[in-house]
Amino acid sequence: MRFSLLGIGALAAGLATFAPLPASAVTCNTSESFESWLEGMKRDALAAGVSRRTVSDVLGTVAFDPSIIRRDRAQGVFAQSFLQFSGRMVSGDRMQRGLANIEKYKPVFARIEKEFGVPAPVIVGFWGLETDFGVNSGKSPILGALATLAYDCRRSEMFREQLLAALKIVDHGDLSRDQLVGAWAGELGQTQFLPTHYLEFGVDYDGDGHVDLRNSVPDVLASTAKLIQHYGWKRGEPWLMEVSVPERLPWKEADLGVRHPHAQWAKWGVTLRNGRPLPASDLGASLLLPMGRFGPAFLAYPNFDAYTQWNQSLVYATTAAYYATRLAGAPVYDKGKPNLPTYGLEQTKELQQLLTRHGYEVGKLDGILGAATRDAIRAAQIKFDLPADGYPSDELFARLRGSS
Repeated sequence: MRFSLLGIGALAAGLATFAPLPASAVTCNTSESFESWLEGMKRDALAAGVSRRTVSDVLGTVAFDPSIIRRDRAQGVFAQSFLQFSGRMVSGDRMQRGLANIEKYKPVFARIEKEFGVPAPVIVGFWGLETDFGVNSGKSPILGALATLAYDCRRSEMFREQLLAALKIVDHGDLSRDQLVGAWAGELGQTQFLPTHYLEFGVDYDGDGHVDLRNSVPDVLASTAKLIQHYGWKRGEPWLMEVSVPERLPWKEADLGVRHPHAQWAKWGVTLRNGRPLPASDLGASLLLPMGRFGPAFLAYPNFDAYTQWNQSLVYATTAAYYATRLAGAPVYDKGKPNLPTYGLEQTKELQQLLTRHGYEVGKLDGILGAATRDAIRAAQIKFDLPADGYPSDELFARLRGSS
């Protein structure tokens, strides 16, 4: 998963709140020297089919970079709310440039949708959020970084796989050693592909005999569509639609793991954003409330799963899906109740600690309002007879503290 590697992506990282990892997470040492490890890596690369010339040319120049280890250890967590993040990322400028690119590459997008079933707004949404349409693809040489992280014992197998893939990209002639420049931990190109994804889903769409996800826009767009298709995208189906919700609803049903047809949501009082009835559809949809029952509300369809596979951060996934709906013609969302409560990194950590103390499983105590934490919140809300929308509230904090 992309989120497990870098957090929320190269562009979004500038909007994150960072906190150092606990001491227990940074005490990771290896008894083998980097030079000795690198010799073994060269042998493994040759055994994996990489040419002797590429192994010598590429691995013969890499060196251990302690600054990469420090950056990896210091990765923080994304602590902005959906309203904060989407408000900044889906800007007027990014809307204008996104629409201009859809028009500029209209024939390419038409061909891509026919072949892969993924519409232009969905592809452009990722393109815009990941690198601002290729403007911010990253300036870090990735080979040394991947070698450093593959040598480090914390996530060695994952980065070893990425390093081997990067070597094969050079071996195939798609990019030279000097062109392997991207995000500090190894993502490449205008939609930030991992090297393994580059190899598996890269498409030569301009017909020049090479997959170039740094400079060839047709290659970038088609490869992005192929990866989205791999994540389960279904041709012609929706992904996200804004709705209005009533004051009362069985809020525990507002869960990405729960899907109902439009008819059931309509029985519970869910309507289109403008108040009109939901159209007839048997396609199951989840009620997504990224800020709780008083904030924006969406129906998320099976195609939304492609967004959560692209990036496990619900805030990022919802923002990317919303941006795509805007590019497809949807209006700006209704922000909901004024002055919605937001909870920062430390507050969310405290909530996770309280929930854990009460026996709920939240995953890591990391300050991320992720799926496990939202599930725990929902369970606690049910226990305390509160509206179970899976979003924190001051009342929930008070109940958890009071019954500790």
